[in-house]
Amino acid sequence: MANNGEQNQTEAGRHQEVGHKSLLQSDALYQYILETSVYPREPESMKELRELTAKHPWNIMTTSADEGQFLNMLLKLINAKNTMEIGVYTGYSLLATALAIPDDGKILAMDINRENYELGLPVIKKAGVDHKIEFREGPALPVLDEMIKDEKNHGSYDFIFVDADKDNYINYHKRLIELVKVGGLIGYDNTLWNGSVVAPPDAPLRKYVRYYRDFVLELNKALAVDPRIEICMLPVGDGITLCRRIK
Repeated sequence: MANNGEQNQTEAGRHQEVGHKSLLQSDALYQYILETSVYPREPESMKELRELTAKHPWNIMTTSADEGQFLNMLLKLINAKNTMEIGVYTGYSLLATALAIPDDGKILAMDINRENYELGLPVIKKAGVDHKIEFREGPALPVLDEMIKDEKNHGSYDFIFVDADKDNYINYHKRLIELVKVGGLIGYDNTLWNGSVVAPPDAPLRKYVRYYRDFVLELNKALAVDPRIEICMLPVGDGITLCRRIK
């Protein structure tokens, strides 16, 4: 039987691996959620991709397992079929989406780094859902600008998930609001940004957290007063704000 010191060390190490995006004050509570609700129901392919991604040096960028579960259920609840994802990384949230939408569903997935996407692609292929994905490498804004020029793309998306460059979130929103259908959803990830949105100005923050915080705050303020949407900010993962287009 492990002594208290060994047990605490194990708990700390475990949370460092899987709980880095939890905003819960209690690591033990977050671990309880994972072990009771998330991991027992996590599809084998998502578990494999999560464990593969954990070995990558930039694993902080991945969607947390509880958020992946949330997205998967949300997509089923709204019967999403035509979707978009901006910011893919190794594809954990992309796989959650692909498993949720019907066999003839589509995901336009955009990321500036194909190498990271291809790291997870064998797992996605093994899951039998790669035919639903159209991956485009490069910045998303020029693609969105081209799409908006074609009227048939307006209001054509059921769900759009954004987990990319925070300094462009406002720019994405200006375009995506035209592409999502009335009644459809846009999900913006990291809208609580490590909890830094309520940190005092002189708080000791990592450079990248401090740099992007102002952009996240700008987005949150803009979404709160946008009359075209209803919003719901949830403390899942690093914070996700759902925007339902109403006009």
